[in-house]
Amino acid sequence: MSQYISKVIEKVIDRNPNEPEFHQAVEEVLESLEVVFEKYPEYKEVGVLERIVEPERQIIFRVPWVDDNGDVQVNRGFRIEFNSAIGPYKGGLRFHPSVYIGIIKFLGFEQIFKNALTGRPIGGGKGGSDFNPKGKSDGEVMRFCQSFMTELYRHIGASTDVPAGDIGVGGREIGYMFGQYKRIKNAFDAGVLTGKGLNWGGSLVRTEATGYGLVYIVEELLRDRGDDFEDKRVVISGSGNVAIYAVEKVQQLGGNVVAVSDSDGYIYDPEGIKLETVKRIKEVERGRIKEYVKTHSSAEFIADSSRIWTVDCDIALPCATQNELDEEAAQKLVENGVIAVGEGANMPCTPEAIKIFQNSHVGYIPGKAANAGGVATSALEMTQNRMWESWSFEKVDKQLKNIMINIYKTVSEIAKEYGKEGDLVAGANIAGFLKVANSMIDQGIV
Repeated sequence: MSQYISKVIEKVIDRNPNEPEFHQAVEEVLESLEVVFEKYPEYKEVGVLERIVEPERQIIFRVPWVDDNGDVQVNRGFRIEFNSAIGPYKGGLRFHPSVYIGIIKFLGFEQIFKNALTGRPIGGGKGGSDFNPKGKSDGEVMRFCQSFMTELYRHIGASTDVPAGDIGVGGREIGYMFGQYKRIKNAFDAGVLTGKGLNWGGSLVRTEATGYGLVYIVEELLRDRGDDFEDKRVVISGSGNVAIYAVEKVQQLGGNVVAVSDSDGYIYDPEGIKLETVKRIKEVERGRIKEYVKTHSSAEFIADSSRIWTVDCDIALPCATQNELDEEAAQKLVENGVIAVGEGANMPCTPEAIKIFQNSHVGYIPGKAANAGGVATSALEMTQNRMWESWSFEKVDKQLKNIMINIYKTVSEIAKEYGKEGDLVAGANIAGFLKVANSMIDQGIV
């Protein structure tokens, strides 16, 4: 790594102490850019790198709300508006007790390049709160969301910053927040949030988008290698929207998903995961994945979600959370013959795990490319809102698939152009950076 890039990383760490996730995200991107700065030294001269690692705006606010016992609770809300060079800030809201400023910065930084890869005019941002919706009543979630939006509303807008959902934020939470925004603004600004209900400005395929998009791009990788999903054993971590609809699309393409998980552990079903059961448990009952074994005797539950990567598989799709797949897990997957890994979550593989996959010639697609389907379809929802239209499932799905195929082609071609053929991490980082950096230069020092 060049001395210049090392100094930028050191400065990021120094200015943002105790934020390891953000440091990891910055290092992962910047390590790929040495070849870019060798070819285009003018990027250094105008300080693009120093500007791109610093958020344009960081917002932290208090979120007071009243629980069902009448007691006042106080959480902390965040919105990081990271980069608007190619469009309004775009990125989800995460409600989870692990949320703090470093998590939001890491997610927002990743979002800059992910959004650039989609080809849509959207910048990078992220937000959330340390509020935990699990175990809360609908009334408690509603009161929290209303309080959260009472502050957030002043910072967002269809041409300014367009939040969506993430972990802990689904259709229920988006609905409560949109209702509060509408009440405060006295206007039905459909484009201010994405992931909305279908009756009031939402888009078909948005629920399925991240999981479907993940499978579409992995399918393209397999096709590039003369292969496909037919009869492949697939392991997918998680059991939220991303995992559920990745399972659905893999099964449609002839693959056999044998394991899924949640934070309590994972289920292994050698006969293949019964998707309707997982949907009932997770989407209807809001239950735990271990309930699956009550209705399927062929399955077993293992109370350690990290052990899911010991299951023999051809394809691994980590769709749970950051740094869930470490060096040991990667080595086990390689020993068991894995041929492809696609990241459905944000940064689910540790740097050590990624190196093992790359050194073992496993087809590996990083999250900023592989899980871009969600934000891509959010951008399609924004387009429909601007046009006052509602597109068919088939039309949105076709556009989603084309976007994911184009992302794969773009990152593959860029990797080859910069002497890193097959390195899709470098390809994604360089392609995303070039689009954003050139836009920043065109607009002056902003």
